[in-house]
Amino acid sequence: MNRPPHRIRVVVVDDSVVIRRLVKDVLADDPNIDVVGVAENGEVALTKIAELKPDAVTMDIEMPKMNGIECVRALRKTHPRLPVVMFSTLTERGAASTLDALAAGASDYVTKPANVGSVAESRQNIRDQLIPKLMALTAARRLVSSNAPPAPRLPVTPRAPRANPFGVLAIGCSTGGPDALAVVLGGLPRDLAVPVVVVQHMPPLFTRMLAQRLDTGSELTVREAEDGAALLPGHVLVAPGGRHLALRRTAAGAAVQLNDDPPENFCRPAVDVMFRSVAALYRDRSLAVVLTGMGRDGALGAKAVRDAGGEVFAQDELSSVVWGMPGAVVAAGQADRVLPLAAIAGELLQTVTRRRTPARTGASW
Repeated sequence: MNRPPHRIRVVVVDDSVVIRRLVKDVLADDPNIDVVGVAENGEVALTKIAELKPDAVTMDIEMPKMNGIECVRALRKTHPRLPVVMFSTLTERGAASTLDALAAGASDYVTKPANVGSVAESRQNIRDQLIPKLMALTAARRLVSSNAPPAPRLPVTPRAPRANPFGVLAIGCSTGGPDALAVVLGGLPRDLAVPVVVVQHMPPLFTRMLAQRLDTGSELTVREAEDGAALLPGHVLVAPGGRHLALRRTAAGAAVQLNDDPPENFCRPAVDVMFRSVAALYRDRSLAVVLTGMGRDGALGAKAVRDAGGEVFAQDELSSVVWGMPGAVVAAGQADRVLPLAAIAGELLQTVTRRRTPARTGASW
């Protein structure tokens, strides 16, 4: 993990005295973090943030006077890029509120300690989830603010002219992914000629709600994937939290094959698993996209896609919340194109339709 050149200044916002103390103590134990202030609701938080000018904020959702979602909306008017990490509960209401917070401009979320009676477990939960996200989000913000030159990358191997149309679009993302997916899928038409499969790093329940929201905001049909679901043009299948999404060949074309294999890159679902499966089944007809996210998940899978003759797009650094996943793909020389978020849907549509004829709109092998 890249360590910051100075201690990260954090404001902790939560209406629970117990949780405030817990989060503050865990963060204070890290030599790279200073907790410079605490607040019990959104109104107080806005004042503290204006006074203390922190590098990052942790934010509860349910609070009196001004809740976390309202606070994020207000904060984004004055601090558009300040990292804000929400605390969420693993419940239906918690998932809905978390997605609302992300839509309002929150950077990411972690799950709130469910049992503060187990202090050691709660501390470890916060340490493992929160600190890496604070490090990654603040590093990304500093890099954008410093106008640093792009990171060195390996040259991309030139590709031979394509002979076959693309048969599938596979998208992987993590931190910042829900908003990025909304932009990309929202820019694709209902008559998209290929099926779409998605891995977004999220727990169970969250992915179902994410699919519902993407379905509402897109012309495409978006569903959480079920085992055996057929891949259909213009339909998007989102990997369910806690399960890997792979593909299998059927008499009709291709279908989803969910599995409970061990996590890869500490993730299940993992983008690498999906990309490898797509490459094995669709070969040179594979088109993959890696959007914003922490870590390196998708880098090895992108290589599998390109080795099979497919193509890989990556979101650029400036438009990414965290340029971990797409940056790893680019640095390894596995990205055929590096694009700002706003341009990805248009490029995908052109790429999918460029070599497609009406006679080959379904899956073919």
